[in-house]
Amino acid sequence: MSLLKFNRNLFAILKVQRCHVHSMLQICNDNSETIVGKHVKVQGWVYALRKMKNSIFIDIMDGSTPNMFQLVVSKSNKPDKLSFGSSIKAEGKLALNPNGKVELHTDNIVVIGMCDVMDGYPFAPRKLYHMDYVRQFLHLRPRIRTFSSLLRIRDMTSATIENYLRSKGYIHIHTPILTSNDCEGAGKLFLVKPDCKDLLKSMKREGIEEEESFFNTKSFLTVSGQLHLEAAARTFTKVYTFGPVFRAENCKARLHLAEFYMLETELAFINSIDNIMIEVESLIKYVVKDILVKCASDIHAIGGCEVQWLDKKFACITYDEAINILQNNTSCLEIPIKYGANLSKEHELFLVKHNDNIPIFITNWPKEMKPFYVKECKDNSSKVDAIDLLVPTVGELVGGSIREDDYEKLKLKLPLMSNLSWYLELRKYGNVPTGGFGMGFERFLQFIFNIPNIKDTIPFPRWPHNCSL
Repeated sequence: MSLLKFNRNLFAILKVQRCHVHSMLQICNDNSETIVGKHVKVQGWVYALRKMKNSIFIDIMDGSTPNMFQLVVSKSNKPDKLSFGSSIKAEGKLALNPNGKVELHTDNIVVIGMCDVMDGYPFAPRKLYHMDYVRQFLHLRPRIRTFSSLLRIRDMTSATIENYLRSKGYIHIHTPILTSNDCEGAGKLFLVKPDCKDLLKSMKREGIEEEESFFNTKSFLTVSGQLHLEAAARTFTKVYTFGPVFRAENCKARLHLAEFYMLETELAFINSIDNIMIEVESLIKYVVKDILVKCASDIHAIGGCEVQWLDKKFACITYDEAINILQNNTSCLEIPIKYGANLSKEHELFLVKHNDNIPIFITNWPKEMKPFYVKECKDNSSKVDAIDLLVPTVGELVGGSIREDDYEKLKLKLPLMSNLSWYLELRKYGNVPTGGFGMGFERFLQFIFNIPNIKDTIPFPRWPHNCSL
């Protein structure tokens, strides 16, 4: 057989198989008039069983859509091990039921993996569970319909963010997870070293600590990719990274994780914090509008969302103005506020509520409250060109700033940070002003869908005393 003929035959075989196996999403999207009567194969997991006089109705899902798909099989052809939670494959003809929905009539069902619901399986059909309970079974949690919808929304949201940034000319930079620096300077770092005594022994050198033996310096899990983005922005102008970052905080609160995903951007040739605020507001509104359309079914499955601010411009006030608002409303606050102090979560959420629950930027922060890399305001050296975006449900969602681009000023801030000499050197060769922002991805999902606990926005959350799988 010639190679050309072989390839044609192989293509024909693959084409038949591709048409033969249908996902639930394909069936839902196809025109019912054109697919009724087709012989297809489906596969998925059983979410419900209903026994009627002569037939059994089986609802299955395959993860491609929040909608369940119904199979109809005669009682005489029901497999012995068919049960809620089992995985199956089935073949048959598509038909319309009395409600006008497409279903599969089949006499050929094969149980691939049985599920003994009496042997410790934590979920039952048609029963609602509190998320605190569901969170005890992280390896099985994706099988909960609402949580599987959340994960599909998460997938589409991340794709929309990246598509938007690429459409605006941003280049994706894979910044390192292992780093020698503490970008934020807060010291909330996870130390990394090899878990191999023989390796550590072979690499140990006199005068070098064990933690420094592998890389010749202490290494940590990153808290931010910003400093690396600043290096890349001086070649590509507009860059971003989107990946995991880590915080070593002994906190189990509803807004904190030890590992979470951060979207970070950096732009070169900008001098005004207004440019950053425009970028942030444009991104958030675009992404929300897009997923409201593309994820409508899944959003409905998790209870919907209210975004009444989409056609409203985000407000902008200074830190001083925010403090004045809070001090004028002390009777409404449990925690008092004084000038120069960080805003508590209560303060942040009050400011948003005071602004009719429309997101609000806080600008012109006192210098002492922001990291070393933030540039001073031109008209007031005691303030810096930094922003926080406050939103409903979570408070602070985005932090951003114009970066200090003056070599001499930055040098004065880094006398003891010799491992950042490379960062200072960026200001020596073809330097340009840059600025950027970071947005916690899980907090973004909390904000849009009013999810109380951040642990319910990520497939496998990590928090103090919880890293079991």
